[in-house]
Amino acid sequence: MREDGKIDYVELPGRDLPATKSFYGEAFGWRFTDYGPSYAAFDDSGLDGGFQADAAEAAAAPLVVIFTTDLEAMLAKVTAAGGEVVRPIYSYPGGRRFHFRDPSGNELAVFTEG
Repeated sequence: MREDGKIDYVELPGRDLPATKSFYGEAFGWRFTDYGPSYAAFDDSGLDGGFQADAAEAAAAPLVVIFTTDLEAMLAKVTAAGGEVVRPIYSYPGGRRFHFRDPSGNELAVFTEG
């Protein structure tokens, strides 16, 4: 069961998605679910995650994604704690999320299902 505030997903840049999938599949036996031509998720690596091949959407570094049941409430908590929202709440296949930077400049995301 998913819990608020727990790391749930890691999104990695995947500029060459076919080569990236081939590498991780061959090296580690990972399997993938494609969500369009520029995104592939993996869920059998120990922690769920995905590769983003769309340069306009991909973070410059791995993106840690934290789960919440109440996205708006978590946005308020992140902002109150000093987080800088760098991408407001938006919808995507599977849910909604927002991105923020912590005081050290790390970009993370918070998501909710549905």
